[in-house]
Amino acid sequence: MMTIDIRSRLDEISARPTRFLAIGFFLLILAGATLLNLPIASISGNSVGFIDALFTSASAVCVTGLIVVNTAAHWTFFGKLVILILIQIGGLGFMTMATLVALVLGRKITLKNRLILQEELNNLTLSGVVKLTKYVLYSTFLIEAVGALILSFRFVPDFGFWKGIWFAIFHSISAFCNAGFDLIGNSMEGYAGSYLVILTMSALVVVGGIGFSVFINMAQIIRTKKRLSRLSLHSKLTLVITIALLVVGFVFIYVVEFTNPDTLGAMTGSEKILSAIFQSVVPRTAGFNSIPMGDLRDATTFFIIILMFIGGSSGSTAGGVKTTTIGVVFLTVLSYIQGKQDVEIYKRRIPQQAINKAITIFMLGLFVCLVSTLLLAISEDATFIDVLFETVSAYATVGLSRGITSDLTIFGRLLITGIMFFGRLGPLTIAFALAERTKSRKGIYHLAEENINVG
Repeated sequence: MMTIDIRSRLDEISARPTRFLAIGFFLLILAGATLLNLPIASISGNSVGFIDALFTSASAVCVTGLIVVNTAAHWTFFGKLVILILIQIGGLGFMTMATLVALVLGRKITLKNRLILQEELNNLTLSGVVKLTKYVLYSTFLIEAVGALILSFRFVPDFGFWKGIWFAIFHSISAFCNAGFDLIGNSMEGYAGSYLVILTMSALVVVGGIGFSVFINMAQIIRTKKRLSRLSLHSKLTLVITIALLVVGFVFIYVVEFTNPDTLGAMTGSEKILSAIFQSVVPRTAGFNSIPMGDLRDATTFFIIILMFIGGSSGSTAGGVKTTTIGVVFLTVLSYIQGKQDVEIYKRRIPQQAINKAITIFMLGLFVCLVSTLLLAISEDATFIDVLFETVSAYATVGLSRGITSDLTIFGRLLITGIMFFGRLGPLTIAFALAERTKSRKGIYHLAEENINVG
């Protein structure tokens, strides 16, 4: 009887992709925390403590990069390898990795698995989801391998052959998965003037944050020799907003920090340009840095908070509310100001359901960040802007910090852990969950309408 109850309960969980993903990620975090809590994971030979192990595991699985202990100085090779595996699984999604195993073993991908993959990859339709998964896996490993090869040309001379190769592999995966973990100890600050390292890492972060569906769409256009105007509306909006944010981010950071002696002011001309490029890229959402975050001017800090909240693109390894979400919200406001009934762009009308989802995701993300910031402002001994920066960085799974992570109280560490978990799953699952509720609550009548005054 108990076996039947357990089996029926598991069937019920697997029948709901959002619930299955949430539980799967939670169990993966617990497994990672258990391994990182082992004495063998710490250089000192002592357990790091379950709270810190849980925090680090959640940060790796949620591809955030916030750390309470220095990754380079605290963890053994075993601990670093566990973190790297968690980053890879968390970045691609545990169901995607499970599909890889199934494909290698020649097993059939069931309908339930396809539904979960559709939700995990944030794909619009169920059709072609296995093909998309294969593309994600193959392209990911290829891009990470190329990134590691390029980085090895700098890391091998600096750290020796084997250590240099290990560093190249780790940082390539960490960058592509938008994780932000580093093995150097001070992120990329020591390579602020290295074109090879900064541009390669930037490219990996951008490529990982664009979204796999956009790559497929672009590949189809190139293969069929069609004009770029034939790209899907999603691809157009993603690319335009991404490019706009990168350009605006570079110009803003370069101009505002140009004379700051603690950041760009003390650098050479090329280092200033490279660092401004890098810092406009990494809030999208990889927590690397080539200049100290704690020394940024308040205007730059707040601007980076905005970039972090927006994040990367749908169906990618990045976090945040996503570029297309912000795009749809902006277009909705613009259409209302212009007195238009429909939200339109590139001679296409955006469906009302997509508008409702975008507004909901945006408002829920804003609500979580505001409430969490308020709680941390009460519990932590830090300035408000540092707390806000930390909260948005956790929610958007960025990993940038102004140096308060290691000083968080136990309550603060648990809260940030929860925010990272919600931030990794929230944007991927809320829309699907709302769609489920909408379908189940669809009635045959509507209540009488009555207007209210707003604004």
